[in-house]
Amino acid sequence: MKKGTVFLLLNGEPPKTLPDLDEYEIICATDGAYQFLKEQNTTPHFISGDFDSLENLPNDIEVIHTPNQDFTDFDKMLKILFDKGYKNIDIYGGSGKEQDHFLGNLHTTIQWKNKLQLTFFDDYSRYFLADKNTSISNCTNKMVSLVPFPKAINITTEGLQYPLKKEDLSFGERIGTRNKATNNDIKITFESGELFIFINH
Repeated sequence: MKKGTVFLLLNGEPPKTLPDLDEYEIICATDGAYQFLKEQNTTPHFISGDFDSLENLPNDIEVIHTPNQDFTDFDKMLKILFDKGYKNIDIYGGSGKEQDHFLGNLHTTIQWKNKLQLTFFDDYSRYFLADKNTSISNCTNKMVSLVPFPKAINITTEGLQYPLKKEDLSFGERIGTRNKATNNDIKITFESGELFIFINH
């Protein structure tokens, strides 16, 4: 089991295949994503949201009502998990469907970067907000993209086909998509800013 790790399903594009949920200590979903888990015969430990997209509330699991419209369901769920003492969260359904939600999820990730370790998964890739010194294993021949949000300064990479050497990336000017890992282990460092790393399956 991934001790202390949470499986969180958001209401984006659901995965074609769920991961091994027995590996997770807790399973939860926003209200709009709960129906998918129900269809997969999976019972989460709890669901949360404003329940504007769920007609019938379940009575066999914990239901946490969070009606505050100043925050997204994702942000409210992260606060619940943080208050429960969880720090490592694997997120599915964070992309696809309405793309403003996807961008909003990246925004929320930056807001929580000092409190939670968030990793997103979809049918094509996994992605996460990089630390200033990030090492990643099991990468050989995988597509790797570096996306600043909106800037990352003095980036240096090791193990990529097209390396960066103390170079800047800036959204709207230059980003680092569709690179390729030539090593099993890659390393990415940068001085300041925010940088998302996408690794295709």
